[in-house]
Amino acid sequence: MRTRDLNKENMIKQKAIEIIVKDGLDGFTINKLAKACNVSVGTPYVYYKDKDDLIVKLVIEAGNKMETEINEGFDPNSTLEEGLRVQWKNRYHYAIKNPLVMPFFEQITHSHYSHQFAEMFNEKPGMFMSEFKNNLLNFVHNTVQRGELEEVPFEIFWSVAFSPLYTLLRFHQQGKNINGLPFVLTDEMVWITFEKVCKALKK
Repeated sequence: MRTRDLNKENMIKQKAIEIIVKDGLDGFTINKLAKACNVSVGTPYVYYKDKDDLIVKLVIEAGNKMETEINEGFDPNSTLEEGLRVQWKNRYHYAIKNPLVMPFFEQITHSHYSHQFAEMFNEKPGMFMSEFKNNLLNFVHNTVQRGELEEVPFEIFWSVAFSPLYTLLRFHQQGKNINGLPFVLTDEMVWITFEKVCKALKK
């Protein structure tokens, strides 16, 4: 039995995410992964049963890490503006530090794997993102109860609260805006947008 090498395993995970972001899930193969890692085709199978096992474990690991960082310092009992500011700061910094994670999850979301993970979340309440989702739902509930926020479907809250940030991050990662012109996101842009989002959400 071949010995597991942590450094090699981490390289395999990183290269897998890079390939999926660059070539899409349809363009991702174990052969391509092995070539990118400069290892034999059999090496990834030391760590994963097959391609699906690798992708599932990548999503769970990346999701757990993201959930931990997004939840850092977030108090569901905080005011609307305070809580949102922590969420924006955490999401913004995480996306800048991990530029491949957002496009990686977009690939997963638009694939058959999204249904698989939805089922897994329902079957395993303690799985990643459940704590984060519960904290955010409690936060929204608390702000409504205090009269800071109009009661709206969660999907509407999410779209107003976070879509502007993710749009800016997408422009930044692509290096261009909607008109195809060069774009670099700055802290000033982020917090100007944040202020407008708070005004839109406040009752």
